[in-house]
Amino acid sequence: MLKQHREISMFVRRTIETNEEAGIRPSKTYQSFVAAVGSHRKLSFIEKDMRNYITRKVQNIFEQDDTKEFGKYLLRMKEKNQNFFFELNLEGSFVGVNNHGQSTLLGCALMKNEDIQSFKWLFECWLHCMGGKAPKGILTDQCASIQRAIELCMPTTIHWWCIWHIMKKIPNKLNGYKGHEEIEQEMSHVV
Repeated sequence: MLKQHREISMFVRRTIETNEEAGIRPSKTYQSFVAAVGSHRKLSFIEKDMRNYITRKVQNIFEQDDTKEFGKYLLRMKEKNQNFFFELNLEGSFVGVNNHGQSTLLGCALMKNEDIQSFKWLFECWLHCMGGKAPKGILTDQCASIQRAIELCMPTTIHWWCIWHIMKKIPNKLNGYKGHEEIEQEMSHVV
């Protein structure tokens, strides 16, 4: 059946949603439609169409519900503890190092876009949470959007690139040179 002739009726959509909520596997749902009409050739859609619908619509609804519940949870936490801070503007984390040299999670963010405006919002929220005090230094990957947002929000903060990201890119950058392995070893000693 050609793609332009395939469609999922409203009844089928509701059945898919109900079965997905009940935890019935998509293959079983599809087989029940096949059994009801007698053959998969008599259906106006294929199993992949049904799976795409589940991914696009049904799981998006569940994610929205999860987001609402998470927001309610954060509000309850704020009611219990006045020092609890959150800013919600519906992936990443802020990690610091304590005086024992151990990594410590300072905060995290779930972001839809990784553009300058999104990172700017993120750093402004972080500064608000930290009472307006910017860190002396910040360590990130080599993302240009993050770098620009740091320059805009925290102009006095020194920005360093994470050594792990630098070392990870060395083989790709130096692969064409003879003796790139020796250069890579030297770099790891220098760094």
